[in-house]
Amino acid sequence: MSISATTAETETTVEPVRKASGKTLWLLAPGVIWMLLFLVTPILMMIYVSFWTQTTFKITPDLTIKSWITFFTTDTYLSALWTTVRIWLIVLVSTLVVGYPAALYVGLFVKNKTIQTALLVLCVIPFWTSFLIRVLAWRPMLGKEGAINLILQGLGIINQPIEVLLFSELSVIIGMTQIYCVFMVGPIAFMMGRIDQSVIEAAQDLGAGFWRIFRTIILPLTMPGVVVGAIFVSVMVLGEFATAAALSGRKVNLLGNIIVTQVGSLKWAFAAVVGVVLTVLMGIVVAALLRVVDLRKEL
Repeated sequence: MSISATTAETETTVEPVRKASGKTLWLLAPGVIWMLLFLVTPILMMIYVSFWTQTTFKITPDLTIKSWITFFTTDTYLSALWTTVRIWLIVLVSTLVVGYPAALYVGLFVKNKTIQTALLVLCVIPFWTSFLIRVLAWRPMLGKEGAINLILQGLGIINQPIEVLLFSELSVIIGMTQIYCVFMVGPIAFMMGRIDQSVIEAAQDLGAGFWRIFRTIILPLTMPGVVVGAIFVSVMVLGEFATAAALSGRKVNLLGNIIVTQVGSLKWAFAAVVGVVLTVLMGIVVAALLRVVDLRKEL
């Protein structure tokens, strides 16, 4: 084959690749522009505003680190940061403890697809109502004369109402666990449904018990669902403010509550500082979770 023929064949092969690459760029353009306009730009603006000079009644674009120093040297704000991290960890674990068995039951033990769908719909039904209604519905349940205390007293388990159930950190954790548990159940149940039943049956034929099958087959294959659910729960819990305000009687102060308070007081610079801290915290959490499982290979 001559050199000219080889060159012509190469150019013929490269041309479709260039066209495909050009089409890919055009397809990516809307998403990239959207992310730049509504994600990257707001974050950069928030970082920039966090260095503005904040006075009692106004804010000026004179760069300073005073707001940052105030945040990291004030016990109230550092305590809110620690409380946010602590509640996030507890809610993440509690949603996993409650959600994983539910997803395991729906995904493996319920063979009828119609019943599986019905059970998953039951998990989603609370989301047909307002978020505020779902939060406030816990008040008559957890109060001193609420349903839980009345049942426990009726059974003779307690003599006096348990006051810590409402307007405390415990009530916030209970409310968040119930609200966000479905975001843990969904991804795990999806991964459960992808497990090849013949693999489990083969393990059973070889004499493996349930716990060994769970440890060596089910848990590793469902880890991508656990990670996805953990990301969903983490992002929403770290940005929470309404549940804490409604169920703790404003006794529990999260970073989200500080942002709302500072914005309401027109202290934009300090609100931006807290927003940047919260964004960085979310980024660290998501990056750490993504290191557990390579979702690009597993999903």
